[in-house]
Amino acid sequence: MKLVIQSFTVLFVLLLTGCSTSTKEDHNDLHTKTIYSHELSSPSHPFSSLNDEPKEWGEHVTGVKNRMKTDELKVALTFDLCGGPFGNQLDEAIVDYLRSEQIPATLFVNERWILDNETVFLELANDDLFEIENHGSEHVPLSVTGQEAYGIQGTTHALEVTEEVLSNQRTITERTGSSPSFFRSGTAYYDEVSVEIVQALGLEVVNFDVIGDAGATYSADQVQQAMERVSPGSIILLHLNQPESDVSEGVKRAIPTLRANGYTFVHLNEFPLE
Repeated sequence: MKLVIQSFTVLFVLLLTGCSTSTKEDHNDLHTKTIYSHELSSPSHPFSSLNDEPKEWGEHVTGVKNRMKTDELKVALTFDLCGGPFGNQLDEAIVDYLRSEQIPATLFVNERWILDNETVFLELANDDLFEIENHGSEHVPLSVTGQEAYGIQGTTHALEVTEEVLSNQRTITERTGSSPSFFRSGTAYYDEVSVEIVQALGLEVVNFDVIGDAGATYSADQVQQAMERVSPGSIILLHLNQPESDVSEGVKRAIPTLRANGYTFVHLNEFPLE
């Protein structure tokens, strides 16, 4: 069964030489491409599956990257800054600790958080310790059929998927002069068709293999135990927008243990993802 798509405009970031996996510097030109339904129906078209009705729904669907491809003792700390009425703050204790210990981290920042914290956002973006990536515009799941996750309504069609990605992509690029290479949706839920749309926009969809704080609800002990379950190439999901939580204490407990076990910390862009 096919979704009814007469035509839609996909606004996306392209390399000057084409659309492929790339680095931040490659993404600084925004382009517009119209993809017509008759083109998508051609089996030879690279985005022909965008017309398909999705068959998958979840955090680890086809196309989502969950780990770094390495056997070295490397771990990526990723922190979500979600924005909105219940997630608009900054856990300064974590930021101060990462800075004092010189531990790099990747920050997935939502557009709502940026617009309400412009000065602080720029301070983070100008710190080489932090890699800034795209956490969407309205912090919703990515779906072409309106699926929900955790009671949050997802996008309902391809154009909404596109705008959820690109509105924040523009916001980050305009403020920092550099465009994100990676995207993580609000709730980290997707269907595989939406993932392919994000890939067509020139970004990789990145989730995790270690849930570090369960939406900042874990106790400090639980955060520590979760983080210590890493393996080489792990991507840990944590939150940086809940200062009243126990996340900072758990992070401070886990990192010395990981270091003692030989692990070092890297940005996502330092290794291929899988």
